[in-house]
Amino acid sequence: MTVVERREIALVDLLDRLLAGGVVITGDITLRIADVDLVRIDLNALISSVNAQVPSPFEEVSR
Repeated sequence: MTVVERREIALVDLLDRLLAGGVVITGDITLRIADVDLVRIDLNALISSVNAQVPSPFEEVSR
């Protein structure tokens, strides 16, 4: 085994690294019967952390 294969990373550390840089998830699902498309789902998601240096893309709601 090499050093990289022996290295273990906790799930919390992995999530922290992913959220710090951001993750884009894309996917397509099509339900088809007899070559007829019945349902099509397109998924595009951006998962990232928000802090003072990287503000939220959504406006603050004032009350």
